[in-house]
Amino acid sequence: MNSAAPPLAAEHNANLLLAALPRDELARILPALDQVQVAIGDVLCEPGDPIRHVYFPHDCLISLMAVAEGRMTLEVGQVGREGMLGATVALGHDTTQVRAVVQRAGSASRIDAARLRAEFARSPSLQGVLYRYTDALLAQAIQIAVCSRYHVLEARLARSLLITRDRLQSDKFHLTHEFLAHALGVRRVGVTKAASALQQQGLIIYSRGNIEILDPERLAAAACTCYEIVREAGAGVAAPAFA
Repeated sequence: MNSAAPPLAAEHNANLLLAALPRDELARILPALDQVQVAIGDVLCEPGDPIRHVYFPHDCLISLMAVAEGRMTLEVGQVGREGMLGATVALGHDTTQVRAVVQRAGSASRIDAARLRAEFARSPSLQGVLYRYTDALLAQAIQIAVCSRYHVLEARLARSLLITRDRLQSDKFHLTHEFLAHALGVRRVGVTKAASALQQQGLIIYSRGNIEILDPERLAAAACTCYEIVREAGAGVAAPAFA
C-alpha cells in the first residue's frame, strides 16, 4: 500500500459516506484525508491490532474476515465505496475485530483514527452517518453468520457473488478459488463444485478467477434470501443500487 503524492481533490466524493456529509463538515476534515492506493491481497489490519487509520474506499473493495484459531476464516462483510473500514472507532473501540483484506485494488481516503474520533465528537451529521453504517455492518455480519450455518454452499456462493457485484457496480470481477474458500469458510473443492453448478445453469462464467454474472435475476433466485436482507440493510445508509 502506497500513499499517492497528489493531494486529495474531488476524489472523496467517490465514497458515498463522505459525500453524504454536509459541505462545511466535509471541508473541515478534508485536510486530514490522504489518498492511498491499496493492492489485491493487502492486509490492512488483523484482529487485535490498534486502530490507527480509518479508510473510506473509492473504487477498491475490502473483505472483512472473522478469524478463528489464527487460520480459519469466514467473510462477515465487505466494504466498498458505500462504506468505511474502522467504523467501530465511533463506538469507542481502539482495536480491530476482523482481518481486512483488499479484494479489489484501488484507492481510498484515509484519516488518522484519533482525528476521526475528534470530528465524530463534534459533528452530529458524522455521528448519524457512522451510527447508521455500523448498524448496517452488524446486520450484515449477523445475517452472513446465519447463512453460513443453515444454507447450502451453492446458494451462499450466489449470495456472495451478488453482494460483490453490488459493491463493485459491475457484472465482471476477479475472485480466486482460494479467496472464495477463505471467504465462505470451506475447502477449495467445495467452491469448484458450487461454481460449476452455477455455471452449468448459465448464471455465471468462471474461469481462472475471472467471474462474469450472466443473469443477475436468476442468480438472485438461486441465492438464499440472505442476499436481499443484506442488501436492504445497507440501502438506508448510502449503498448504491445496481440493477
